[in-house]
Amino acid sequence: MTDWTHARSERLRLDRPVAGDLADLHRIHADPDSWTHFPQGRHVDLARTQQTLDRSDVEWGRGLGYWCARESDGGPVVGMAGCAVVDDAPWWNLYYRFDSSVRGRGYALEAALRALDAAHDVDPDRPVMAYLLEVNVASRRTAEKAGMSLVWSGPDAGNDDPDAVRLVYLDREPDDAIRTALDDRFRVDPTV
Repeated sequence: MTDWTHARSERLRLDRPVAGDLADLHRIHADPDSWTHFPQGRHVDLARTQQTLDRSDVEWGRGLGYWCARESDGGPVVGMAGCAVVDDAPWWNLYYRFDSSVRGRGYALEAALRALDAAHDVDPDRPVMAYLLEVNVASRRTAEKAGMSLVWSGPDAGNDDPDAVRLVYLDREPDDAIRTALDDRFRVDPTV
């Protein structure tokens, strides 16, 4: 198994977050532009971003977590992306969020592809899931271009928008155990 704490893609440096990344991560996660499709997820205070950073240690303790993404020439953190096991789920969660100043450059796809490589290396039997809102077309395109397939859709329980629909993409066809876990996690019948 490869050590994935530091990885590279064509245009990105991907590194395990450290305490010094807090301000950059907060800037990205506090930006309302980053949460257009899910405003309630926005980090309104530094403590929320610190929790994300603290959780990173737990995730990396399982072999893999979300990276801080920088452009290959260095500089500030421009995004957070990668795969992590969240809440002991039986799948990797694929995550990508980038600063609005660099969106549209394909960085999310570049990081997602590298994250899939890492997840398949660390635990190839654990599927990779992308969990996103139906209205977030850019995120859907990223998941689809990364080779993931839609396996579940339904109401987004707990969302402030009662009409919100969640989509779940996986990197493989779900087996019965994963289908049951999806049904249990989202507490609605799959429509796909």
